[in-house]
Amino acid sequence: MSGTTYICLLDGLRSRLPPVLLTGGTIRTLDPAAPVVGQLAVRDGMIAADAGPDARTVDLGERCVLPGFTDSHVHFPTWSLGLRQARLEGARSLEEALDRVVAARGRVAPGGWLRGLGWREGDWTEAPTREALDRAVPDVPVALMSKDYHSLWVNSAALARADAPLEMPGGVVEASGILRENSAWAFRDRYVRPTLDEMVEASREGMRVAASRGVVAIHDKDGWLGAFEVFARLLEAGELDLRVWQSFPWDRLDDLRGLGLRSGFGNDMLRMGYLKGFMDGTLGSATARLLDGSGVEISSRELLEEVVRRAAEAHWPVAVHAIGDGANRAALDAFQATRDAWQPRGLRPRIEHAQLLDETDMPRFAFLGVSASVQFSHAPSDRDLAERLWEGRQGAYAYRSLLDAGTVLANGSDAPVEELDPLAGIVAGVLRTLDERPAWRPQQALTVEEALHATCVTPAWLEHAEERRGRLRPGMLADLVVLDRDPLTCAPEELPEVRALATMVGGRWTYGGDELEVA
Repeated sequence: MSGTTYICLLDGLRSRLPPVLLTGGTIRTLDPAAPVVGQLAVRDGMIAADAGPDARTVDLGERCVLPGFTDSHVHFPTWSLGLRQARLEGARSLEEALDRVVAARGRVAPGGWLRGLGWREGDWTEAPTREALDRAVPDVPVALMSKDYHSLWVNSAALARADAPLEMPGGVVEASGILRENSAWAFRDRYVRPTLDEMVEASREGMRVAASRGVVAIHDKDGWLGAFEVFARLLEAGELDLRVWQSFPWDRLDDLRGLGLRSGFGNDMLRMGYLKGFMDGTLGSATARLLDGSGVEISSRELLEEVVRRAAEAHWPVAVHAIGDGANRAALDAFQATRDAWQPRGLRPRIEHAQLLDETDMPRFAFLGVSASVQFSHAPSDRDLAERLWEGRQGAYAYRSLLDAGTVLANGSDAPVEELDPLAGIVAGVLRTLDERPAWRPQQALTVEEALHATCVTPAWLEHAEERRGRLRPGMLADLVVLDRDPLTCAPEELPEVRALATMVGGRWTYGGDELEVA
């Protein structure tokens, strides 16, 4: 089905959507011109000045309406597949992790792989090894991705499937059976890759879960996995319930350029977005590239400069993963050196994560016009590791410092590294804790309004869709979420209790709409 046909189909669907008038409660538009309105009209999939006499009127009562949430960093098909895999998050020991793997053994089809994710060796006193997995599950191949998705723990049955060298530049192969960085990803892609049908089916379930959490759009990072085709199939079947801005690995640039494809190709539901690559590893795998020279360099500054220039010529913005302060400085240096290529074309580059920054690099994001695509949930989740491995470094997860320096800040989850749950991310950004412990580095906390802006408004701006999405004003797409209370006025201790009751995408309820009270 062609892009033109998709757009015609969407226009036809919009014209058949029943109009809705939301009234009462608190309606926060995130539009500075009218931050709070008394009612909100939705007609033909858009925010309208008037819903008309045939509109269904919904009395919000004590509830609150906001623009729908965008997860600006999510591996959506991978996260969706993970809903059905062995989950090792929170395992307090190697033995507990192995028990969960053994419990998942019965779900493996004959000849299939036992897949899992979520382990973090820094939480254990005993290290994960191939021998330990062999004792637990010797008869099927096991491949377990770490929580940060940069290390792969495999057993002997999995390694026996390998018919190519495991060592490669930017990769680490340990005798223990742990593969890291490029070695981990190459093994995963070659031997453990799910089928397209598996991804499509899993993403159907994932969309239902995402809608129940107020998600209306995503910036997907699974381009390497063929996610665009997954979403295209769902769109063609009339099943795509959230808006997708799709990334592609930057080594696909020549293919995209050869087809004449540019960022923005698509329609309101599915668009080609940006190119993504990696500068370094992660905190959890101890492969983040630091200014002291430690860590793993996946891409050099020189390579990033080359990619950014070639991408700009083809009208593609670049997003680059950078965790350590050394990797972030190299990325900022590369964007500065190539500013003459991307800035005149109106491209909006971004650094993903920006977890550890040297103080002198904080103001460079705003000065250069490079956005920081961060994940608020990472701060409380990583606090113990950060204190241990980055002891004394104050530029870790420094969201307040970035914002005060004028940085454009976008928020995502990095699911399945953290859970796809924007409200949990907002809580993490505001309270700097997700458990009973006091706030971690509370001086880096954001206000609720700032966290909402990073979750609703900035992602649309990154897409060049700021006149279509991200705020609730007439003429914009009707993407919204109904919450059980107003997060800006409830007590801070109540924030973790805020829940999404209904979600709307383009005037159509994707979750909970039928349960709202009609006036």
